[in-house]
Amino acid sequence: MSTTVDIPPYVQDRCNELGSGVSYALKVLRTQLGDDPLLGTSQGEPSLYTVEIDGDTFEGCPALHVHYAYGPPLLEEGQVQIRDITAVHPATTGNGDQDQAPDPGLEEAAVRQVTAAWRRIEAWLREHAPASYESLKAGASEEEIAALEGTLGMRLPADLKALWSLRAGVRGVYGAGFLLDNRTLMDLDAVAGFYRMQMMFQQRSRGDEDPTWCPSWIPFCSYWVDDRSSGLYLDSATGELGYFSRYAERWTEYASLTAYLEETADALQAPGLVTGSRPGLAGGALVWGPPTHPDPDHPWVEYTG
Repeated sequence: MSTTVDIPPYVQDRCNELGSGVSYALKVLRTQLGDDPLLGTSQGEPSLYTVEIDGDTFEGCPALHVHYAYGPPLLEEGQVQIRDITAVHPATTGNGDQDQAPDPGLEEAAVRQVTAAWRRIEAWLREHAPASYESLKAGASEEEIAALEGTLGMRLPADLKALWSLRAGVRGVYGAGFLLDNRTLMDLDAVAGFYRMQMMFQQRSRGDEDPTWCPSWIPFCSYWVDDRSSGLYLDSATGELGYFSRYAERWTEYASLTAYLEETADALQAPGLVTGSRPGLAGGALVWGPPTHPDPDHPWVEYTG
């Protein structure tokens, strides 16, 4: 049985955005997948694969991660569909311009701001909320962060890498949901798994005009350690933080990761100025409230400084 390879219009549009060399590289890949649909690496989900393209092979083409589906259960037998394409590093486009690269000065400033805000939060937890402090995992190594970048097929924003290098998530213990609005910091495995799942849902059920998840959205905190029914993602294209839920609700909540962490730290250090959810303590844990469903075993006491 011959293999047919489909490239949807939104993928071709993405190729045009990335540069003239990308379209040609994808044309070559289309022929290769027709001959060998198992050319890529399985992504651990049924029918989903990723193949890497060496940008040096094609003029004007960056290194690429191409995500595609092959055969059942997502497609019919003998069918391949290219579903997403991500540039690993920026490259020169056909008109001689450079894809927009992060400004090193802005990245350094974001790292300093995130680090300073997080240290304020952690110092408060250490002093006032030992249960929450004990939930913290160690920071991720450079190798672990690089591995996540490879899994997601993108370069992570500097501010998010700075946060995960300080603390790579929390353990599923009482007090772990201490971030503003009682959210939990996701670990790297949870980030990778949730991202792949959302991209799979997007590719299966939605068109590019009405996305429920975009390739640039990186989840980083959730409702609970093992409950990702809602949470926040960082949009690597804009730097903004967006809200997500299982009901496909999506909206922007904060201007940046720095803004979110600084608002949290400010509320802890100056609770009298808080206008929204207020910090409190319950059983040695930081809980933002007043809680909708109070825990009789851990009565909530507002923290007033």
